[in-house]
Amino acid sequence: MTTAAAPPARGLSALVLGLSLLVVAANLRPTLTALGPVIALVGADTGLSPSALGVLGSVPLLAFAVVSPFVQLASRRWGPDHTVFGAMVVMLAATVLRSLPGPTLTLWAGTIALGAGIAVCNVLVPALVKRDFPREVPLMTGAYTATLSLSAALASGLALPIAEIGGWRLGIGVWGVVGVLALVAWLPRLRGHSRDAAVPDPLPGAPARTATSVWRSPLAWQVTAFMGTQAIFFYLMVTWLPSIEVARGVSPVRAGWDLFLFQATGIAGGLLVSLAMRGRRDHRLAGVAVSLGMAVSMLGLLLLPGLDALWLVVAGLSSGASLVVALTFVAERSRSTADAARLSGMVQSVGYLLGIIGPIGAGALFQATGAWGSTLVAVVVVNLVQLVVSLFAGRDAYVKS
Repeated sequence: MTTAAAPPARGLSALVLGLSLLVVAANLRPTLTALGPVIALVGADTGLSPSALGVLGSVPLLAFAVVSPFVQLASRRWGPDHTVFGAMVVMLAATVLRSLPGPTLTLWAGTIALGAGIAVCNVLVPALVKRDFPREVPLMTGAYTATLSLSAALASGLALPIAEIGGWRLGIGVWGVVGVLALVAWLPRLRGHSRDAAVPDPLPGAPARTATSVWRSPLAWQVTAFMGTQAIFFYLMVTWLPSIEVARGVSPVRAGWDLFLFQATGIAGGLLVSLAMRGRRDHRLAGVAVSLGMAVSMLGLLLLPGLDALWLVVAGLSSGASLVVALTFVAERSRSTADAARLSGMVQSVGYLLGIIGPIGAGALFQATGAWGSTLVAVVVVNLVQLVVSLFAGRDAYVKS
């Protein structure tokens, strides 16, 4: 299938194509990260226990893992641009559905559908970057990731102030406005085109057409374990950090802005570690450094909570860098684009499944103990496991397939 750039054939400028991708990126995280700051309000209004709220925060991750392998089928049938548009329609409808007053069922159903729509975009948008900007992949990927992180951070900071004005349903539902903007920005890609230009095949998350041994490769499992442990940390923080902060006396509004700080500093962390790893193939030092930073930040919150701003900056820098390290492992441990796609599919599916442990486990621990100290200790253990895994996943070696 062709991987040629699409702009000349489609009659759209690079500016229009690039902006549409960035607006879509801005739509992929706010509906997820807005939940953490208002999760206590959700629990109080719906009667959901901390364990159930942890499951609610993990539902999108499960949807990512389940839906990702099937995205390529939809892309082949309707084309990648039309498939992304359809996914965004689903996301907008799901955002409205879970924000409606009524039974808790709508909250669960909307969250499931939202996760499915985001999963489609998670897979296709990076592939569209490669198709539409084949000579500017690093630049556009950096812009895409930065937009993703910035929109997530803003939603974290603004969700509770908005909820205090109109309730938690408005706090998580107002981000549908971004979804409307994304649909409008995407329309020029659809006009006059019954069939989209293809994206590289296979897509990340898609099952390989031929037999492969990537699932039997120890190195592939080590890379997957690194992705999974960093996902546990990130999604636990996004879901429960405001609650952890409030439990020790921080105001709910400030706790939301603390989550903003955590995610915003992640942008800088990703950029810094990218520069540090440039030109190298052995990334064990980077893996150890980011894992150690995550562990230190959690110990700091546990032992010296008065310096929470410092520890959240360290956590944000380390977490943002950790995701970049994980994605770099996928590329650098693969000999070919096809191998990278197969490894990416394994890492995305299993990594997101492992990530579910974070929100659910934290909620269950809090419900069992009535305090967050045991959760912070458990996170440190996860960080140390990630550190050990990085010594293997970061080696200058290739996955055999």
